[in-house]
Amino acid sequence: MTEIPNPFRHLDSLIVFDKAKWGVKLKPLKKIFSKKIAKKLFGKKFALKSRSSLLAPTEIITPSIKPVKNKKPALQISWALDAQEIAEAQRLRYMVFAEEMGAQLALNNAGLDIDEFDAYCDHLLVRDQETLEVVGTYRVLPPHKARELGRLYADSEFDLTRLNHLRPKLVEVGRSCVHSDYRSGAVIMALWSGLAQYMQLHQYEIMLGCASIPMADGGHFAASLFNALKNEQMAPIENHAFPHVPLPLAELNGGLNVEPPPLIKGYLKLGAKICSAPAWDPHFNTADILTILRLHEINPRYAKHFFGSKE
Repeated sequence: MTEIPNPFRHLDSLIVFDKAKWGVKLKPLKKIFSKKIAKKLFGKKFALKSRSSLLAPTEIITPSIKPVKNKKPALQISWALDAQEIAEAQRLRYMVFAEEMGAQLALNNAGLDIDEFDAYCDHLLVRDQETLEVVGTYRVLPPHKARELGRLYADSEFDLTRLNHLRPKLVEVGRSCVHSDYRSGAVIMALWSGLAQYMQLHQYEIMLGCASIPMADGGHFAASLFNALKNEQMAPIENHAFPHVPLPLAELNGGLNVEPPPLIKGYLKLGAKICSAPAWDPHFNTADILTILRLHEINPRYAKHFFGSKE
């Protein structure tokens, strides 16, 4: 798992699929790198500082991105093909979650973030095209693999009884992270575009996952953020979930004037809704709120940047 990656695997110039296998050809991802769109979604100073778990067919899709002219660095997107490439994603996750954020991850000698879900997921990668280093990643758990595993990651944090009827239609996304040197917004936009095309290709309808809020201040920020969002951004009551270990909102200062972290702000602007009060994740020391995004509810203002046309 520590062998040097094949330097020629990701040098295709366009996103293409084996038409004999998939019967499709997807457009190059050019527009996702618009600074204007990133600014609207994430704010002026995008910096990904928290984990987010928002989404694996049996066969693996292998897209890549056309280099973007006059943009540094040039990025390319692909899906991990083997254990070696999955390990590259796990290494980035360990670097961000354990070394940077102080998460308490399972100990291993390779410096990788590994859990039981990885074997059932597809792993979306964004690389710096010049260095071939993985600088962004998501993992994706589709319905048939969730059935095989027997649960979603979100089941460990929430009672999902009211969402059970949606399980055949939803994809769980999680473990998103971006290398500290690449947090301008372009990498997460590339990841999101890859997720959108994945959903379209396999005709999935719903993305679900846990969006994380740092708790460096003991939870006051998280409580205040939930209080600020719950009236306007909550999903319908029939889609609510309930944390197994709820953040003690009544014991925290929930009246602070706060702004959502950039990634959560982006989710909400896209059209995602909040399904729960915050749950406390002691391993990552974050407050997690469950979010749901239905593709047909994506904000038309941004839909064309993910699907090529307004929904």
